[in-house]
Amino acid sequence: MRSSPSGLLLICLAGIAWGTIGPAVKIANQASGLAPSLLGSYRAAVAALALIIAALVAGKLRDCWVLGRKHAGRTLAVGSLTAVFQFFFFLAVVWAGVSVGTVVSLGLAPVLLLVLKSIRTRRFPRLGALGTVFLALTGLCLVSLSGGEVSAAPQPVLGIGAAVVSGIAFALATDAVAPLARVLDPFVLTVSTMLVAAACLVPAGLVLALANGEPLVTTDIGSWALIIYLGLVTMALAYGLLYAGLRTTSSANAVLATLLEPATAVLIAVLFLGDQPTPASTIGFFMIIAAVLTLGRAPRSKRPEESRITVRE
Repeated sequence: MRSSPSGLLLICLAGIAWGTIGPAVKIANQASGLAPSLLGSYRAAVAALALIIAALVAGKLRDCWVLGRKHAGRTLAVGSLTAVFQFFFFLAVVWAGVSVGTVVSLGLAPVLLLVLKSIRTRRFPRLGALGTVFLALTGLCLVSLSGGEVSAAPQPVLGIGAAVVSGIAFALATDAVAPLARVLDPFVLTVSTMLVAAACLVPAGLVLALANGEPLVTTDIGSWALIIYLGLVTMALAYGLLYAGLRTTSSANAVLATLLEPATAVLIAVLFLGDQPTPASTIGFFMIIAAVLTLGRAPRSKRPEESRITVRE
């Protein structure tokens, strides 16, 4: 399936938005003392509230309910898998460090989708596809593992396990939502699936914070502003961009395009947080960019790799 340049652009924008999560969470965590998992819960709550208000204003709240009923199984699957991806990613970052958690979680997803495509088509992956994945993953490793946080791993085994769970969930969620994205309104799809994700993430983060005896609130206004930003931009808007892009882009290419997330995080750290780029991180950054630029050149296949879903009016 040929990826549309406009679809890829939307997904790249989602990846760039996600790239601001790490720096924003780091700043909010240091200023407020709130655990990253709890920040993720509040982020999900903000996104859910904003999407409900937007659906009411747009007059599409009923459409969201109808979608949820017609495609209940897949909507619940996508929303819950998205919640699993986000929750375990935060745990992986805390337990194994940002670098290792990012490499394992985000690096596993494109490999899994490549395997899934090969199983479905009963064909060995094209050399071009393998080359693109290799280029992107090598760049990811260089970008993520070239910093000084590799040794900051209080529970590395648990962290790597959480990252594996996160990567599997990300791959499956993207693969499951792609058929819906091709035939449904991206906004309605975003509202429906993100409400499910928030219903899972909010209690999970609160329970974890209570179990660990961590604070639940903060008086730091800047941290709340960052939480609102994270909910509105990196969840509500970013997933809307992802789903809109998936209308014309395969799930495998979408996952590769979202590797702009760690590249963006590194760029922000260099430009605004005073980090010094290393030769390895610089090379990795441009390798990811090069891999993303090749995605739109995939040859057209006879049939889309994702199954079609018929929507009953």
